[in-house]
Amino acid sequence: MNFEVLPTGTMLVTLTGKLDLKAALEIDQPFMEQVTSHTAVIVDMTAVDFLASMGLRTLVLAAKRIHAKLGRLVLLNPREDVLAVLIASGVDTLLPVFHDRAAAEERVKGL
Repeated sequence: MNFEVLPTGTMLVTLTGKLDLKAALEIDQPFMEQVTSHTAVIVDMTAVDFLASMGLRTLVLAAKRIHAKLGRLVLLNPREDVLAVLIASGVDTLLPVFHDRAAAEERVKGL
């Protein structure tokens, strides 16, 4: 997991590997601490190759906390199988999915 604050002030989080129970438990606290301190967050899912329910939970809880501060969290470039999990669970209706970083940045900034 990598955190980067872009020149626009947007937090870009890059996740990699499996986001299963074990990984979700490992990243949950640092992920929450970093992302909930911002109101514009993009989570790059390009390198996530598996997404389980605990991974979904981490993303949804972070999005709810950011939304409570009138901010936005969006997902960027999930793989086809990960996108299928997001759609099947309905999470894609809570967390917008983008395949273009510029469009994701515009969305989190409210443009």
